[in-house]
Amino acid sequence: MASPLVSLLPDFSPFRASRDFRLLWVQGLVTNFGSFMAMIALPLQIKDLTGSPLAVGAMGAVELVPLIVFGLYGGALADAVDRRKVILGTEAGLGLLAGVLLLNALLPEPLLWPLYLVAAGVSALAGLQRPALDSLMARIVPHDQLTAAAALNAVRWQIGAIAGPSLAGVVVAYAGHATAYAVTILGFLVSVLMCLRLSAAPAAHDAEKPSLRSVAEGARYAWSRPVLLGTYAVDLAAMFFAFPNTIFPFLADDLHAEWALGLMYAAGSVGSVVLSLTSGWTSRVRRHGLLVVFGAAGWGLAITAAGWFSDVWVVLLCLGLAGAGDMLSGLGRSTIWNQTIPEELRGRLAGIEVLSYSVGPQLGQVRAGAAAGWTGTRPAIWGGGLACVASVGLLAAVLPKLLTYDATTDEDALRRRGQKEARKEVPTPTP
Repeated sequence: MASPLVSLLPDFSPFRASRDFRLLWVQGLVTNFGSFMAMIALPLQIKDLTGSPLAVGAMGAVELVPLIVFGLYGGALADAVDRRKVILGTEAGLGLLAGVLLLNALLPEPLLWPLYLVAAGVSALAGLQRPALDSLMARIVPHDQLTAAAALNAVRWQIGAIAGPSLAGVVVAYAGHATAYAVTILGFLVSVLMCLRLSAAPAAHDAEKPSLRSVAEGARYAWSRPVLLGTYAVDLAAMFFAFPNTIFPFLADDLHAEWALGLMYAAGSVGSVVLSLTSGWTSRVRRHGLLVVFGAAGWGLAITAAGWFSDVWVVLLCLGLAGAGDMLSGLGRSTIWNQTIPEELRGRLAGIEVLSYSVGPQLGQVRAGAAAGWTGTRPAIWGGGLACVASVGLLAAVLPKLLTYDATTDEDALRRRGQKEARKEVPTPTP
C-alpha cells in the first residue's frame, strides 16, 4: 500500500504512455519560459513609456477581439486540418512577433504603437494555436490519465511562470527590454525544432471545412451541456473580477516594494506548482465540478486578502494561495472538457475553451486598470476579489449540474470513453 506522501506525488503515467505527450511537455516548458519573459517585459515597457495604469490595462483591450475571432476560427480549423501543422506554424509566427519587439526595443526611442500591434498579433496566433494544442491532448493521452496529464502540463507551465517573471524583472532592470525579447525568440526557435518531431495529427476524412456553420455547431453543443456552461462561466467570472496582474507594477509602488514586482508575478505560479506537485490525489477524484467551484472561490478569497493587506510578504503569500485555488479549478475544468467532449467536436469546443480562460483575463486587465485609475490600486484588487466570490457562488446555485458532475456516471463522459475505445485512440506505451 502506497504511503500518504507517495499518494500525493504527481501521476507520471502520461509520460510513460505517450511519446508525443513527452515532446509537447518539453516543448511547452521551453516556449513558456521565453513567453513569460516577454509577458513581463511588455507591460513594463508600456509603463515606462506612459506611466499610466490605464495604458497598461488597454493592452487587454487590443488583445480581446483577435482572441475571440481567431480562437473560434482556430477551433474549427483544429477539427479540419492536421493539428501538428497548426501548432508548428503558430509557434513560428510568435517567434517573428518577438523579433518585432526586439527591433523596436533597440530603437533610440522605442515606439508605443508597435507594442499594442504585437500584443494583438500574439493574441490572434494564440487563439489559433490553443484549440489545436488542447484538443490534441485528448487524443494522445489515455482517457483515465487525463487528470494526471492536466496536472503535469500545469507543472510545466508553472515552472516557466515562476522562472520567467522572476528573472524578467532582473533582466529588464539590468539588461533592458531587448534582452528579454531576445530570450523569447530563442525559446520559440527551440520550440519549432521540437514541434517538427511530433507525430502527424490529421483530421477525420469527413471533417467539415472551417466555417461559421461549423463554429455554430460547436457552440450549440456547448450551450446544450449545463456542465460545460458552468465551467466556462465560473472561469470567466473569476478572471474578469479577480485578475489584477496588469496593475502589479503599481501595487509594488504602493507597497514601496519595487524589488518585489517579479515575485508578485511569480507568486501565483508558486502556489499553482505546489498544488500540482501534490496532485496525486486528484487522479482519484470523480466530482470534478466541485474542484472547479471551490478552486475559483478560493482564488477570489485570496485575491481579496492580497488587496487588503499592506505587508508585502503577506501579499505574496496570498497571491500564492490564489494560484493554488486557480490550479485546483483548472484541473477540474480540463478533466471535464477532455472526459466529455466528443472527438469530432473537440477542436471547436477547445476554441470556446480558449475564450473562457483567455477572454476573462483580458477583460480582467481592462477592469483592473480602469478600477485602479478610479479608486486606487488596492481597492481595485480586493473589490474584484469579493465580486469573484459572489459571482462564483451565484453561478454554482443556478447551475447545480456542475456541482453534481460525476465522471463514473455522467452520460457524456461514458460516451467519450466508449468513443476512444472504439477508435483505439489509446496510445501504445513507448520505451
